[in-house]
Parts: sequence; C-alpha cells; structure tokens
Amino acid sequence: MQPRDENELGEMIASASAPLRIIGGGTRGVACDGEMLSTAAMRGISLYDPGALTIVAAAGTPLAEIETTLAAEGQRLPFEPMDHRGLLGTSGTPTIGGVVAANISGPRRIQSGACRDSLIGVRFVDGRGDALKNGGRVMKNVTGYDLVKLMAGAHGTLGVLSEVAFKVLPDVETSATVVLHGLDDERAVAAMSRALGSPYEVSGAAHDGNRTLLRIEGFAASVAYRAKRLQDLLAEFGEAEILQDTTQIWHDLRDVAALHNKQGDIWRISVKPSDAPQLVAGLGAIQVSYDWGGGLIWALMPQGADLRARMNDVRGHATLLRGVGLARFQPEAGPLAAISAGLRAQFDPRGILNAGLMD
Repeated sequence: MQPRDENELGEMIASASAPLRIIGGGTRGVACDGEMLSTAAMRGISLYDPGALTIVAAAGTPLAEIETTLAAEGQRLPFEPMDHRGLLGTSGTPTIGGVVAANISGPRRIQSGACRDSLIGVRFVDGRGDALKNGGRVMKNVTGYDLVKLMAGAHGTLGVLSEVAFKVLPDVETSATVVLHGLDDERAVAAMSRALGSPYEVSGAAHDGNRTLLRIEGFAASVAYRAKRLQDLLAEFGEAEILQDTTQIWHDLRDVAALHNKQGDIWRISVKPSDAPQLVAGLGAIQVSYDWGGGLIWALMPQGADLRARMNDVRGHATLLRGVGLARFQPEAGPLAAISAGLRAQFDPRGILNAGLMD
C-alpha cells in the first residue's frame, strides 16, 4: 500500500484488519510482520521560509530534495543525518519521514543535538486511522503529550508520519579537521573529551582505526584560529596535523564507510564515552568505529554473536542494525517497558503498526 496523501493514509489504516509494516524509502532494513505500507508517495515541500529558518515537508519527501533545497539558500539540517544504505546493503531512497521515525543524527549531534531537537512539528495518523498534529504550524491536538519528541525515534509504532517541520540553520562557510594518529582507544577518547571540553566549538569528534579526528566549522578566519589552538591544546597526545577540505572524510564517518561491504553483524551502541574503551575491549569485535566523542560505537561482530551479553556491567544501549536471531532493540527495563506499552496502547490500540518491532 502506498497512500498519496494523509486522507488515504487514514483510510488505509482504519480499514486494516491485520498488522502493517510501515516504511519510508526502505533504506533502514525495518523487519517485522505485516503488509507493507510505504509513505514514499506522500512527498513535497509545502513551506520553506529561509528568513524564518523553517521548512515543512511531507514524510515521503526524499532527504536529498530537502538538502538540495536548503543548500540553494545556504542552509542545512543541523543534525547531519546519515545514509544507511552502504552500511546495511539496502537500496531505496532515504526520506525525511524515515529520518524522523528513527531519529537519525550524524557526527554534528555533539554540537547541534539530535533530529528531535530540530523537529518543531509533526502530523501523523495513529493506529485508529485518526490524524493528529502537534507543534508548529492545530487539526487535532493531543494535550499532555509532546508528540514532536515522542514520534522521533518511535519507528512507526505509535503512528505513521504524514508531515514534519524543522528549524534549520545557515550552512558553514568552511571547515578544518585536526587529526591525531596512532592513539589507542583509551587515549583517543581522552583526546576527544579534551577537545569537546574546550572553547573551540568542535562539531565532530570521531576515532576510526588509527585516526582521531576533530572537526572545526565556521567562518574561515575563526576556523583557522580555533584549529591551531586545538592543535596546541592536544600536543600531549602527539603531533597533530590540520587538514582542509575534509567534507568527504566526514561524509564517510557519518555513513560508517569503514564497515561497508564487510561480512558480519552490524551493531550500534550508545554508551558513556569514558566507558567505551573498556566495553570495546570485551566485545571481540572484528572492527569498530567511534563517533560522538566515544559516545557512539559502530561494531562489526561475528555473525550471531550476542553483543549485549558481552557488555557485562557497562551500561549502554545496543541496537542490532544488521543480523538475525536476536532482538533488534535493547530490551527495556520493567518500568520503562510498562510506559512504552501504555503509549502504544494509547496510540495504536489494535497493535497493528510495526507490531513487535520494538518489543
């Protein structure tokens, strides 16, 4: 099923007698039972006000269309959403609704926040087929819930997005990357923490193999000054070089290109940065890549390995993005699981939207 607008979407959900598998462009490997319902035909930018730094688009609008439109006015989405296709071996076209549903955020999250932090409004259809709206630009408003934040990361289990609204930012004039070589994981995390605690406005902090990379963005003179000061600040970690024009490096880090076309399971782990080296040391991973100053770990694991069982006492959240035999999402603790179940019962009382995906 592929509705063309919100009315058709509501009718399809209201008349459904069995579970529905909700997808956008089909790029993130959502796997659950049910008839496929895609929002890909619901597309188009309905409002863009560069002066107000606001854009509103239908959920099926390709992410590339959003980014191209913003770039023409020297603007961007603040949270730098990644493209999962190379990592997961999927095809299709990433959509802005899919970005919101999964709360996708790239390296710039450490500075600009997650997708949900730039999201100012949503329209969606719940499991009854009713259209709801919350946030900016109300059809039916639901008092007591911050639905804008709630829908970001709900993976289509509470409702099917039809429209999203964002606050955007001016694009950066230039960037530079301070690179340290040969640090082990513990020293790399220490260097990234030092940089992120500095006044030099680091917008990317990643460790990929033998490289530790720290991005500075802004006006050219400011970037040059801050990059040099950061280089001096990190002198105890070794001789650092400053690279210019590193856009492709950060695109590759954003999309975890180091793990593309590799055999094994792909895990995404959120953890306190200071715990990351200890966690990785006990995983038995084939290869890892760090982002968000060590707070995000991408791990390539042997097929079928239960990474969660190897986390021991390290507190964190592990998601299986590519692999079989284990739950995709980290099981929730009892009180949190009860809250989640209550929300699903409220918004999807028949349990038909991506049923079982987040259980």
